Amino acid sequence: MTRLRIDLAYDGGDFFGWAKQPDRRTVQGSIEAALHKVLRVDDADESEPLRLTVAGRTDTGVHASHQVAHVDVSDEVLQRCVGHMQVSAPDALARRLRAVLPKDIAIHRVSVAPDGFDARFSALERTYIYRVADRFAEVDPRLRGCVLQLDEDLDLELMNQAAAMTIGLHDFGSFATPNPGGTTIREVKTAYWRRIPVTPLVGDDMTMGEAWRTPSLESGLAVFTIVADAFARNMVRSLVGSCIKVGSGRKTLDWFADKMANPVREGSSGPIAPQGLTLEHIAYPPDDQLASRAEAIRAVRTL
Repeated sequence: MTRLRIDLAYDGGDFFGWAKQPDRRTVQGSIEAALHKVLRVDDADESEPLRLTVAGRTDTGVHASHQVAHVDVSDEVLQRCVGHMQVSAPDALARRLRAVLPKDIAIHRVSVAPDGFDARFSALERTYIYRVADRFAEVDPRLRGCVLQLDEDLDLELMNQAAAMTIGLHDFGSFATPNPGGTTIREVKTAYWRRIPVTPLVGDDMTMGEAWRTPSLESGLAVFTIVADAFARNMVRSLVGSCIKVGSGRKTLDWFADKMANPVREGSSGPIAPQGLTLEHIAYPPDDQLASRAEAIRAVRTL
C-alpha cells in the first residue's frame, strides 16, 4: 500500500464545499470519482476505497490555491495508470487526473508521501486569505468570483486592532462551531489586514513606451491574512465579517473584545459571504517529525 500526497487547487464557486455529499457537487466527490475512473476501481469495492483525507475542509463557495490531500492506494492498482508512459506511477496518475477532472480543479502534483505523513493531522499551520474590494478599490468584474465587493469605506487601522486580539490561543466560540466531540479552541499565529498597493502590472524596466500602464489585478484591495494551527467551522469568515463591521463603523472595538472574551455563538458575529476566501498554504514539519506531529494534534485542545 502506498500513501500518495496530492497538491491541488480549485475554484470553489460551483462546489458545495470540499466534503463529499450525496447528490451534490463537491471537490472530494469529484476527485474520488476521477480516481476510481483512471485507476479502474469500482466505487463499491471496499478493499480499495480510494478515500481522500484533506488538510482543511473548505465550505461551500470557498477556494483553494494550494490544498493538500492524501490517499492510500495498493501498489498493484497504482501501476494501472502508467500504461505506455515512461514516467513514475505518481506522475502518470497526475497526468490522467488532469485529463478527466473538471476545469475548476487543478492538480499541481502527485507524490509518494513520506512515512508518517497525514495531510490533516501532520499539518503545522494553514494560511487563509480574504480579499475585499471596498470604495477605495476600483471594482474589477473579472474578480467577482474571488473578491467580496462592498460599497463601504473600511478603516484598516481599526480592523487591525480587532485582528490583533485574535492572535494566540483562544476559544473562538463566538466565531465558529465545533465538530462533534471537538472544541473551538485554536491558536492563531498571524492575523492582519493590509491594502494592496496600486501598482502597474509591469515595472518601469519592462515597458516598451506604451502610454497606458495596465494595473496589477489586485491593486487597491483590502486583504486579510490569517495563519493558525487549524480552523473551526466558519471561523475565518466570521472573523472577517466582524472585522468589517468594526472597520465600517457598525460595531466597536469593545464589541469585538467582548466577542473574544465571551465565546458564545450568536447572530451578530456570523460568517460573511464565502467568495472572498481562499486557502493559500499548508505548512508541514520536516519528514522525521510528521508522525509525532500527527499524534500530538489528535489530542483535544484546551486552554
